[in-house]
Amino acid sequence: MANSNENTDDVEMLDISSSMSKENDVPIQSKIPDAVPKSTLIKHTPWLEKYRPTKLNDIVGNEEAVSRLSHFAQQGNLPNIIISGPPGCGKTTSVLCLARQMLGDAFREAVLEMNASNDRGIDVVRTKIKMFAQSKVSLPKGRHKIIILDEADSMTEGAQQALRRTMELYSKTTRFALACNASDKIIEPIQSRCAMLRYSKLNDEQLLKRLVEITKFEQVSYTSEGLEAIIFTAQGDMRQAINNLQSTVFGFGHVNSENVFKVCDEPHPILIRDMIEKCIQSDLDEAYKAMNHLWRLGYTAEDILSVIMRVTKTYQMSEFMQLEFIREIGLTYMRVSQGVESQLQLSSLLARLCQRASSNSH
Repeated sequence: MANSNENTDDVEMLDISSSMSKENDVPIQSKIPDAVPKSTLIKHTPWLEKYRPTKLNDIVGNEEAVSRLSHFAQQGNLPNIIISGPPGCGKTTSVLCLARQMLGDAFREAVLEMNASNDRGIDVVRTKIKMFAQSKVSLPKGRHKIIILDEADSMTEGAQQALRRTMELYSKTTRFALACNASDKIIEPIQSRCAMLRYSKLNDEQLLKRLVEITKFEQVSYTSEGLEAIIFTAQGDMRQAINNLQSTVFGFGHVNSENVFKVCDEPHPILIRDMIEKCIQSDLDEAYKAMNHLWRLGYTAEDILSVIMRVTKTYQMSEFMQLEFIREIGLTYMRVSQGVESQLQLSSLLARLCQRASSNSH
């Protein structure tokens, strides 16, 4: 970005961050030493936190699940809930927005947020969670304390059994919100006590909409190909998309596809697309040259296979050939994941793809 825009950026970021700190009721001064200038702090605030939604209406995607949470917030009677879904789709943010909307000024005292991947033993359930459930907090009529357990599927079975008993004992005053990637790793007794909400990956349009909003506010220099590259690397993960955008801006000052793939360190999909095109033409020598070039750049077999799979899914070819290609890529991916990670596996894959394309054309 040009030097002439830097001062205006600092002023705008200062305004937004200060307003968000009031909304979240978290004073900036308490988080940093007095010696650090406020403008420096705001300039280096991760955009992920800076643009984290604070209201349910601001959450992107999963409209049906978010509307159910909005209904809970309006009624004020929140059941125990389990939110399952892939990373970066807004599970924890949704629960925080719900708690903020329900509890208002009592949000700080009446919400306990814990990451269960760090605190997942039975002792934590018996001490921290139980003590919070027993504590007395003045709340509006009909409202409950909320305990948010992030990554709850990584809790041990013993801790989950203890949690089940705690949920029973303090059901009149406390509600539990469990966020997880796989709900089948949570024991049945807890699942039966909770309402289940399932989140899915965000689609490209939803990611693009939020990225464009951020680029406009931050006055970022970008190209449409650059945003497409960020969406390609994010794979439906809003958290990764925003982090990749900020990393590219801070690293290069301009968002284009070349800079994005340098930051994300993934094989460029255009090279992969050319390689697949050579396979469809049954030109094994040229396809091998493209793969060998990527291998010499230092990419692992898993990196290359991951991008091959994503590009193949969107490549314009006959449906039968596409399914055959995906099957062969999947078998190779299985062998690589079992430890046979060598260039020979990739060469074998290209040979089989060329063979499939040749037999399909006759």
